Amino acid sequence: MESFIHEPYQPGETIAAVATPPGEGGVAIIRISGKDAVGVADRVFTGSVATYQSHTAHFGRIRDNQGRHIDDALVLPMLGKRSFTGEDTVEIHCHGGSLITRRVLDVVLKAGARPARPGEFSFKAFMNGKLDLAQAEAIQELVAAKNEHALNAAEQQLQGALSAKIRSFQIRLTDIAAMLEAWVDFPEEDIEFADIEEVINHLSSVKEDIETLSSTFHDGRIALDGVALCLVGSPNVGKSSLMNAMLERDRAIVSHIPGTTRDILEDNLRLGNLNFRLTDTAGIRETDDVIEKEGVLRSRKAMKSADLVLLVLDLQKGISEHDRKLFELVPPKKTLVVWNKSDLTHKPPPQLLFPHVASVSAKTREGFDYLKKQIDDIVWTNGPPSSEEVLITNARHKEAIDNAAGHCQNLIDGLKEKRSPEFLSLDMRQTLTELGKIIGIDITEDILSAIFSKFCIGK
Repeated sequence: MESFIHEPYQPGETIAAVATPPGEGGVAIIRISGKDAVGVADRVFTGSVATYQSHTAHFGRIRDNQGRHIDDALVLPMLGKRSFTGEDTVEIHCHGGSLITRRVLDVVLKAGARPARPGEFSFKAFMNGKLDLAQAEAIQELVAAKNEHALNAAEQQLQGALSAKIRSFQIRLTDIAAMLEAWVDFPEEDIEFADIEEVINHLSSVKEDIETLSSTFHDGRIALDGVALCLVGSPNVGKSSLMNAMLERDRAIVSHIPGTTRDILEDNLRLGNLNFRLTDTAGIRETDDVIEKEGVLRSRKAMKSADLVLLVLDLQKGISEHDRKLFELVPPKKTLVVWNKSDLTHKPPPQLLFPHVASVSAKTREGFDYLKKQIDDIVWTNGPPSSEEVLITNARHKEAIDNAAGHCQNLIDGLKEKRSPEFLSLDMRQTLTELGKIIGIDITEDILSAIFSKFCIGK
């Protein structure tokens, strides 16, 4: 969901916007939602929208306020809590195309609706309890998904799998939170507390599960954003040829003259179920050429920020002095050594200390299947995630989860050190607050209710 600064929420305020992508198409959808959605639709449609049953489709014409015909359309009312937003919603399905869609929307706005702000339909759904915050955020990730892993992660989050995990953490912590709150508020009362060691063990188990969820962010980020893949190597080892072969088109200039690539070349690549941001860098070597020297500097920066580095070597020429210097620069754990030009006569390649090595021919594409497998092995350290696995894909969620784990550890340490219950209660509240940030729920009222439902105060 695109972020925006909304005005103070006005329940039922009627908004409208085009719900389909801009451009030409067979059908476009204008969505109207709010307490006057049916009235607005009634004022622009030839049929009597107010008499239609929810979730039924009706054919008619869209007219402006002077009765002029704008377009033929279908109208679909979705009333009350049965709609996406939890408020009366009407969709107008008109002909696609930027001009006709704009005309229909203008008629709707003149009939009493306000232009919707970015993400405002999802915001309504959140405010009306149709979605929690994590589910609302999943909508945009679902729309933007570029591969199966990203799509599965977004679908899991939209269906509430992440929210269910967060709520399970909250539930497991609530009893202890209630105990701590009672300890603070009723210190003189006769309250039976659980064994401290049992509480510490319970908190440690919850913290471990929170950290396990946090650890999925690596895979989640790769699924959502793709992999930053950087091609590095000495001049004239065939980096540009390899880039063209991977992209299956001539993107980079190929020449036998060393130093042809002097700047960073970037493109998007799809391999299997992953997206890559592929960068071809200038050949890294010592040079007095000012332009080439700047290209080498940019190459080193790109290499440091990449998720995966393909270090390209010339199988026919073997290892050069430039190559040996590169061995010291590249990060071994995220580097895949690629011996290029395997189609030419060559000696057996020397043994290298890098764990991942492949031989290919950029000219004939020989060895590309094995290259893809090696890339997968580096990217997915524990294998690709299953479609049922809940992944953290959102940096906001990652930060909140890590903060929750940190406060939970502070609470564990405080119990071991027998700190004042006021400080222990504060750490617990902060743990629950951080978890609540993910789904947009304040747990405070649940804690207060649990005090009186779980404990016998003053017996």
